[in-house]
Amino acid sequence: MRRLTYWGGVMRQSLKLRLSALLVLSATAAVMLAAGAAAQPPFKERFHDEGTFVDEDFCGAGLTVDGTFVEDGSVLVVAHGPDGLAYFLEHISTTATFTNRANGKTVTFESSVVNKDLRVTDNGDGTLTLLRLATGNDVFYGPDGKAIGRNPGQIRFEILVDHGGTPTDPFDDEFLSEELVKGSTGRSDDFCEAAVPALS
Repeated sequence: MRRLTYWGGVMRQSLKLRLSALLVLSATAAVMLAAGAAAQPPFKERFHDEGTFVDEDFCGAGLTVDGTFVEDGSVLVVAHGPDGLAYFLEHISTTATFTNRANGKTVTFESSVVNKDLRVTDNGDGTLTLLRLATGNDVFYGPDGKAIGRNPGQIRFEILVDHGGTPTDPFDDEFLSEELVKGSTGRSDDFCEAAVPALS
């Protein structure tokens, strides 16, 4: 499934989108799996997810944090070009809080992200190459509500997928590889470097 492999790629390539990737995964997977068998482009869906989590080694710093998150977004899949290849457009907004169990201090993460396919190429060998754009703005807030970090900008990367014999159906794609082709264009504050001192 292209959507899931895309998020895996972002998680390895960009700290900017890691949290959003983790939080939206369960909601989006459910949406895509439910629609995937019957859907052919165009496809449009909104999703909402919220919940709690525990991280017993937050950012590798040995802190145990309790977290909450709320995620809202939309996914649009449309066919482009003479071959009818599917292009994805996603809008995602996330708010998450991290509370240190030891002292009650809380850090808040807010993110607004747009992800889209810029180009999808049928390689003629059973694979597709996707040129993807991920852009948005993350802001990290400390216990006093003041911003302690920001991460705006965009990245571009290519993903290679096996289209499973159905190049126009993105719901059965299998991830093969990825490559970052353009690094972040904006400020790139590290979430962990900002959050750990604020929670300690």
